[in-house]
Amino acid sequence: MNTMFYVVCIVAVVFAADSYQKYLKMKHEKQKRDPELEESLKKIEMLEERIRVLERIVTESKHDLGREIDNL
Repeated sequence: MNTMFYVVCIVAVVFAADSYQKYLKMKHEKQKRDPELEESLKKIEMLEERIRVLERIVTESKHDLGREIDNL
């Protein structure tokens, strides 16, 4: 075998190792969650629940709505 084959093999191994190292680094960074992001996601979830309640109030008949308000 000639030396060019060995050079190509070494370069391929170096690129594969570098790619794997970058993959592991990205995976590790992905596991770290940003506290600000977590807070924003909780707020969005809370707002979605409020919207569901408002939609239910708007779509229900007035008789059911009055009864629910009286029950509160």
